[in-house]
Amino acid sequence: MHRLTSFITGRRTSWIVLVTFLLAAGAVFAVGSGATSDTSPGIGLPASAESARVAAAQEDLPSADSTSALLVFSRDGAKLTDADIEAVTAAASDLAGLSKDDFVPPPTVSDDGTAALVVVPLEIIEDVAAQADRAEELRTTANADLPSGLTALLTGAEGFAVDVAAVFKGADFTLLLTTVIVVAVLLLITYRSPWLWLVPLVVVGTADGLASIAATRVAALAGITLDASVTGILSVLVFGAGTNYALLLIARYRDELRLHEDRRDAMARALRGAGPAIIASGSTVTLALLTLVFAQLEGNRALGIACATGVVIAMLFALFVLPAALVLFGRGLFWPYVPRFGSEGSMDRGVWHRLGVLVSKKPVVVAIVGAVILGSLALGTTQIKVGLSQTERFTSVPEAVVGQNIIADAFSAGSGSPAAVITNADYADKVASVAETVDGVDSATVGETNGTITQVNVVLDAAAETPESFAAIEALRTAMHDIDGADAIVGGLDAQSLDVTRAQTADQDLVIPLILALVFLVLVLLLRALVAPVLLLATVVASFFASLGASWLLFQSVFGFPAIDTNVVLFSFLFLVALGVDYNIFLVTRAREETREFGTRTGMIRALSSTGGVITSAGILLAAVFAVLGVLPLITLTQIGIIVCIGVLLDTLLVRTVIVPSLAFITGEKFWWPGRPMTVAAEVRTTGSGS
Repeated sequence: MHRLTSFITGRRTSWIVLVTFLLAAGAVFAVGSGATSDTSPGIGLPASAESARVAAAQEDLPSADSTSALLVFSRDGAKLTDADIEAVTAAASDLAGLSKDDFVPPPTVSDDGTAALVVVPLEIIEDVAAQADRAEELRTTANADLPSGLTALLTGAEGFAVDVAAVFKGADFTLLLTTVIVVAVLLLITYRSPWLWLVPLVVVGTADGLASIAATRVAALAGITLDASVTGILSVLVFGAGTNYALLLIARYRDELRLHEDRRDAMARALRGAGPAIIASGSTVTLALLTLVFAQLEGNRALGIACATGVVIAMLFALFVLPAALVLFGRGLFWPYVPRFGSEGSMDRGVWHRLGVLVSKKPVVVAIVGAVILGSLALGTTQIKVGLSQTERFTSVPEAVVGQNIIADAFSAGSGSPAAVITNADYADKVASVAETVDGVDSATVGETNGTITQVNVVLDAAAETPESFAAIEALRTAMHDIDGADAIVGGLDAQSLDVTRAQTADQDLVIPLILALVFLVLVLLLRALVAPVLLLATVVASFFASLGASWLLFQSVFGFPAIDTNVVLFSFLFLVALGVDYNIFLVTRAREETREFGTRTGMIRALSSTGGVITSAGILLAAVFAVLGVLPLITLTQIGIIVCIGVLLDTLLVRTVIVPSLAFITGEKFWWPGRPMTVAAEVRTTGSGS
């Protein structure tokens, strides 16, 4: 490693490193990601899921190449007049020009007369921009020449697809701009230098641009298309992890500049000191993310592949590009707080040294208080509700949600999203008859057929994606499966959401234990110990549950979220455990290094003194970066951002700086068991006493 660090930081060879990475980056940017258009978040259910089998069977029906838009006309709850009905009929005639078959069925008026529904058959469009343009044309045509007070809203599958796509329109730019601003401000505050912050920001920003392209290409090799939600999280993660690595390296570089007159020698030593921690941290996060490749849902696999690719790139830039870039400049880069050769550091003084000494005096009390705080916050997890319907997933209410609510009030609650039953054609009438007897079913009608299979459309009593509609789907499936010879299977929006929830639960049950096992293995290999990894992993898990409980209290009391989305727990656990271990690694690897010379107690105090500031800065920066996800009006990303933000702050301000040191002080040398990082001084004392 000595030769490599010398090559990266050498007077001539550092230029070779920078030029090599610059040429490679230019080649990647020139090739591009290969993506031809924006993509909305997909479902990604495995082919074996029943709703996915229904969707596959529907491709053999005559309307396989079509979809439909629902336009609901209303007067804010008031009854429609005769003039309103005439206007809606005229609007339906105008909408026929946009229809797939130049035909739109007559409008359906609700029994209470408060709403009219027009269904417009459409061709399927994959391109998000073209779909949005068509939606705007539908809205304009439907609302043209309507009487004052009468409005038309686009809803249904097409409306929700357009509104979700609108959430992510320009999402990458919004997230990137906000993230860059947040990182720049926090780096400026951290370094208190007018220009030092520019170096890590440019390096990490370049890594982010490359990561987006590389991740898209790597995912394409696995047959996966990345949507805007994945690329948004990817950007946040690369900036968060990349700046964390930069903070660690620069902090170590600053310390070495006080000990070595030549800045290149100082950087080489800093890289040898911080490099293993960065490699261990990046490898842990990467391996944890790659556990998602075993998930059932394609969206989870996409996130794992993309973010693992991004973390690897961030790690490479931190290990190669950043040190080579920093040594191009003199010590004046740190102005006005220049680390002079021979000046005193903060290892044996400062707030973190005093905190370490204070914790070491009463470690048991500190550990108990820390456990009580985390346990109290974790109590909130006992009240958590999981599962958001499509009408609840937006922080700001889009048109599709308003329209769906009007349909649910005026018609049968499930009429906007009927279940689809695919059955053998000869059994269609029997299937419809049995379906109408199922609890929670409002009506069942025989739909289109290709002569071999037939679709039966089933309207539920309950609103879409509610516990009541899920119960009705389960009862309907049971009834359909009991009809011998029908081979009936149940799909549609509610069935699909139910299958997604089950697949997400299965992914969670598989991936979480894998993440814990991998993190534990990495810690064992890194520290060559068993006690320390067990304690560190326990603190990470405790921090996760505390952040989840605290976040739920915020969701209920401040934000008014009815539940957390199905994938929030898994993603939050993944990011918090993987990234939380970063701070464990930063602290404990330095503590092990110091312990060899000063013993566990003094070594941990010195490690806290040297890394406390950088860990706190890194944690605050990472928390702020993940909070940036809240700029998008999608509750899922907002919830992930808040949970990770709170969890990272708990990690940096409580767990890593107080609880972990207290556990090390309590266990003493057993903290490193079965390894024995004996100090040189201790070995001399032992030998001397024995003689």
